[in-house]
Amino acid sequence: MAEEAAAAAVEIAGDKYRSFLHEEGHNFEWRHGGPPTYDSVNKVFEQGRIKEWPKGSLEEVVQNAVKSWEMELSHKTRIQDFRTINPEKFKLIVNGREGLSGEETLKLGSYNALLKSSMPEEFKYYKAEEESFESSHDAFRSAFPRGFAWEVITVYSGPPVVTFKFRHWGYFEGPFKGHAPTGEMVQFYGLAVMKVDESLRAEDVEVYYDPAELFAGLFEGSVIAGTTNISTTPAGQGCPFHK
Repeated sequence: MAEEAAAAAVEIAGDKYRSFLHEEGHNFEWRHGGPPTYDSVNKVFEQGRIKEWPKGSLEEVVQNAVKSWEMELSHKTRIQDFRTINPEKFKLIVNGREGLSGEETLKLGSYNALLKSSMPEEFKYYKAEEESFESSHDAFRSAFPRGFAWEVITVYSGPPVVTFKFRHWGYFEGPFKGHAPTGEMVQFYGLAVMKVDESLRAEDVEVYYDPAELFAGLFEGSVIAGTTNISTTPAGQGCPFHK
């Protein structure tokens, strides 16, 4: 019975889109006590993806690598446990801002790292400096209860410098920052340039996208009565240059 239970645990922890989710012989420190499961968001991904890449193709490898990195960033607490990046060299650069090290990115969390902005207050869609790792994840987990899916659309160049276009989407089925859900799909597209080492670990990742694409959908929901912490569309309605 013990062997059957162990085998079942391995099967539950495994994920065909994410490497390093379960590896025997490694004592990883997980944020929530154990490896996560992605059944719900995998269904959103499989039902809504634009393209299905052949197994072993460059596109499939890149997609797996980025999904695995996001998994580690969201669920592992020690940078030395990461298998997807070179911790000594890693930098995350978003929309031309100053690069974040692996430790800095881990401390902020994926949402805060990607949404941090140096724009004036009146142009900020999201104030990352006021959010913790936990509060940022709670906010988007609330908005997208089935998960926030991610896919590679096109890969323009292979290792050691991988350039690709991506799509991020989910269904706005829960409240977000005082706005009621609409049930509609919210999505945005972006470009990324990822420099990898000989083991295909990321050293530099540059991401370019327009946050207005994301927040336009999230702010469509009506304001929930009695809510005090409400995010609003910045003045001007334009698409300022985010850096």
